[in-house]
Amino acid sequence: MSRDLREYARQTNKRLFFGFLFLLFVVGGGLIYIMYGREAAMLGLICMLLGLLPLALVWLTMQLLSWLANREAKE
Repeated sequence: MSRDLREYARQTNKRLFFGFLFLLFVVGGGLIYIMYGREAAMLGLICMLLGLLPLALVWLTMQLLSWLANREAKE
């Protein structure tokens, strides 16, 4: 039986990331809403999105570099 460990690692990383987002937005946002109200939850949501912006930019940069490296390798 053959196993693709790279695919398994990719799938695991994806699941961990979506679990993190779930905890951050649903659990974290829900707790802010319960303790402080709707206005604070909206501000918390804005802060969480702005906090994820640098991570998204780094991820996009890494994807672009990976795409360029794969393109160069094919040539």
